Amino acid sequence: MKKVNVALVGLGFGGFFSAIYQKHPNVGRLVLFDTDKVREENLCQKLGITERAESFEAILEDPDIDAVHLVTPFTLHEEQSVAVLNSGKHCACTVPMGLTLEGIRRIVQAQKASGKNYMMMETTLYTYPFFYAKGMLDAGEFGTIQFLRGYHYQDMAKWPDYWTGLPPMYYATHAIAPISVMAGARIQSVRCEGSGRMNPDTQKYYGNPYPVESAILEFENGLKGEVTRSLFETAREYVEGFDVYGSKKTFQWGFRDHDKPYVTTLLPPREGDRGGRCETEVVSLPDFSGSLPQSIRKFAVSGGDFDPLNPHKSWNKELGAGHHGAHPHLVHEFISSIVEERKPWIDEQRGANITAAGICAHQSAMEGGERVTIPEF
Repeated sequence: MKKVNVALVGLGFGGFFSAIYQKHPNVGRLVLFDTDKVREENLCQKLGITERAESFEAILEDPDIDAVHLVTPFTLHEEQSVAVLNSGKHCACTVPMGLTLEGIRRIVQAQKASGKNYMMMETTLYTYPFFYAKGMLDAGEFGTIQFLRGYHYQDMAKWPDYWTGLPPMYYATHAIAPISVMAGARIQSVRCEGSGRMNPDTQKYYGNPYPVESAILEFENGLKGEVTRSLFETAREYVEGFDVYGSKKTFQWGFRDHDKPYVTTLLPPREGDRGGRCETEVVSLPDFSGSLPQSIRKFAVSGGDFDPLNPHKSWNKELGAGHHGAHPHLVHEFISSIVEERKPWIDEQRGANITAAGICAHQSAMEGGERVTIPEF
C-alpha cells in the first residue's frame, strides 16, 4: 500500500485534521508544525505524535515529505502555497486560495510548473447537506435548475487582527462553492452591491466600508446564482448554507447552521385550482461516512470521541464531526489523489474560479455594482 508522508502546518483549526492523517491508511510520516510551540507541544502529547518540524523552511527542504497541508492565516496562503509547490511537494490549503487575482495566478503557474497536486480544502463541498443535494442532482430530482443561492453569515469580532474589516466576499468560498458545483459550469461574471456601514475602526485594515455584500453570479451555461456574505456588525445567526431551486424539487438549508434542510416538491394543481401546490419535507441527513476508509469513518460521525484541543468547538451532535463531517473527506480526497496520481476534485482551476469570483465581487461592489468578468487561469 502506497504511503504519503505529510506535514501539517498550523495547528489551531488544523488540529482537527491531525488525528485523521494519523489514522489514514495511506499516510506514512506525519510531521506537525506551528509557530505557537505550546500549542504544538500540547497536540503532540495529546495524540502521541513525535515528529515536529523546526520551521516551515525545514519542511520545504525535507526530501522525504511528499505533501503539505496548510492551515495557516489566509494572508499567508498565496506565498506559502507557491513555496510548497515550488519545493516539489503536493499542496493542500484551507480557504480562500488567495486574496489577489495575481496571487491565484502564481499558484496556478506553480502547480503547472511543478506537476504536483494543489487542492483547496473547501469544507462545504463535503458536508452532509451537500452530499444529499448532490445526490438529488445526480438522480435528476431537481428537474431543471432555475436558480441558486448561497449564503454565509458569521460575526468575526475579536478574531485575529487580519480578519478585521475584511471584505465579505474575500471569504465567500463557503457560499460560492456549493452553488458553483450545482450549476455545473464555470462562473464567468459577477455584479455585487455592498450594504450598510461599518465602524471606522473596523474599516482601517482593508478600506472596506461594507459589513454585508450581495452578488449575482453568472455561469457560463446561463444560470444565475445569488450569494450574500456578512462578516461584521450584522445581527444574524451563523450559517454556511445554500439553496437549489428546481422545476420539480427545491433544496433549502435551515435557518441556522445545524438546522435540518427542507426539500419542497412541486405538485400539479388540483382540478379547478390555479397554480401548482407544494409539499415540504424536513430531511434528516445520513453521515455519509461509508465512502471513507474504516479507520477514519468515526471522524465524520457527530458525537465522536475525538477532541484534540477542540479549536472551533464544532465537534458536537448538532454540527457533526467538524463542518458536518467534511474533514475526513477532505483528507481522504487529498491523499487519494496523490496515491492514484490524478488531480483532486477541488483542484487549482476549481479553487481559482471560486475564490476569484469573490475577489471580483468586492471589486464590483466598490465600483457601484458594475459587472466584472472573472479571469480564466
